[in-house]
Amino acid sequence: MSLKGIKRLASYGLISLTVFNLFVGCSLPFEPELSTIEFVLDARMEKDSNGYYRLTLDTTKWQTPHRISGNVYRDGESVNVLKFGWGSNHYWIIGDDFGYFVANTGLNDNGTYIGYDTTYVDWLEGHTVPIINGASYSNMDGEVNTMLAPTRNMRGDTAAIFYGWYDDWKSEEVIGEFYVIFD
Repeated sequence: MSLKGIKRLASYGLISLTVFNLFVGCSLPFEPELSTIEFVLDARMEKDSNGYYRLTLDTTKWQTPHRISGNVYRDGESVNVLKFGWGSNHYWIIGDDFGYFVANTGLNDNGTYIGYDTTYVDWLEGHTVPIINGASYSNMDGEVNTMLAPTRNMRGDTAAIFYGWYDDWKSEEVIGEFYVIFD
């Protein structure tokens, strides 16, 4: 074979290799598929025989704060910085007697701290207040937390608590729920 024939074969081979790489790309041909994120709830409450959680309300106070936790994993490894959304079918509405504070204007000329009047908090009247914080993020250990704070007048009610997240890596939305009876 002549030198000219060898050059021609080499150029055809180079062109073929370039076209092949354009179609195949640079990624691995068999990338492993990601598994779904797993959520393990730790409601920090007792469950009854029907699978409902039970929370005893402190009726001497307006709200009973309670922390709900859980962990998120993918393939047994903690998932860091996953945004959780939380919600409930229960809320309360702020009324005139929501609260008050003492309006202090500061120090007078003699250096005495003064306050002229008690001012009631009424500018929030009519606003709805959810009983659960709306969002939280998982930490390095995969732990996620939120606060639930039902009011004392919800005693005897059963609230649905909703949670969910969006997995950007799999383009997957996950939504779940559980129920809490307020005793």
